[in-house]
Amino acid sequence: MPSAMEGSEGGEEGEILRYDETEDDNVSPTDLSELLKEGTKESHDRAENTQFVKDFLKGRIKKELFKLATVALYFTYSALEEEMDRNKDNPVFAPLYFPLELHRREALVKDLTYFYGEDWKEKIQCSEATQHYVDRIHHVGQHEPELLVAHAYTRYMGDLSGGQVLKKVAQRALKLPSTEEGIQFYMFDNISNAQQFKQLYRARMNALDLDKTTKERIVEEANQAFRFNMQVFDELDKLGRALTDEAQDGGVPVHDGTGDLRKCPYYADKLGKAGPGCPYHAAAALAKQPRAACVAVAAGAAAWYLM
Repeated sequence: MPSAMEGSEGGEEGEILRYDETEDDNVSPTDLSELLKEGTKESHDRAENTQFVKDFLKGRIKKELFKLATVALYFTYSALEEEMDRNKDNPVFAPLYFPLELHRREALVKDLTYFYGEDWKEKIQCSEATQHYVDRIHHVGQHEPELLVAHAYTRYMGDLSGGQVLKKVAQRALKLPSTEEGIQFYMFDNISNAQQFKQLYRARMNALDLDKTTKERIVEEANQAFRFNMQVFDELDKLGRALTDEAQDGGVPVHDGTGDLRKCPYYADKLGKAGPGCPYHAAAALAKQPRAACVAVAAGAAAWYLM
């Protein structure tokens, strides 16, 4: 689910996950854009060093895991854009409302349709870590809308920066079509110049009528947004380690029903046990050979994560 930050594809791994670093003589250290840039540097560093992101940047991303990351993005942006729509006329956010240029939900619907088919809604469910992120976005949008800019900044500015690097990595690693199916999330067709748009967005942020305390709260909320993203990355990394290459590459069909996430083996360690109806156990019971068991168990785990 990384949106990533700006860098060049040929640069060092640790330099890819950066927002725009272009110097602007017109900004002040007290401008919101500068406060966010300086105040989230440590979070940037931690995010870019999560195992999921490091593996992604190296092209070590399997299709099944990429699909799950796309699911997480869908739920995140659905919540974010719902709250942005709610606050489109609120002066604490209205200047940053660019639905035509930025909104990602419809692009993600196209990606999910490509990966899961027309009945994709029946095959996905919001994961635990993503749900925590979604809940916070809804709380902010409904009760503290002045903080919504923190979530918009964290996601969209990253998508327009290093997210474009991740698009190329995913397309190459997953052998996705050159016609860009599966990576519509990264396509901003209504932004002709990403650099100029980011400058406009920062200028709009800096023009918001905010006092010092509110700016500090926005910076803290942006760091919180990074923490939510890192929790999603960690969740995906754990699931990725549970999937064999064969299962991730589609060697075993993924169950497309519905089920109780509490029975998922991924969460069993938190709950103390997996329920008797868990397909993880059913798959293991049906598998007679060690190798088959490994693939079947991984498929069961993926199935319950997707439900």
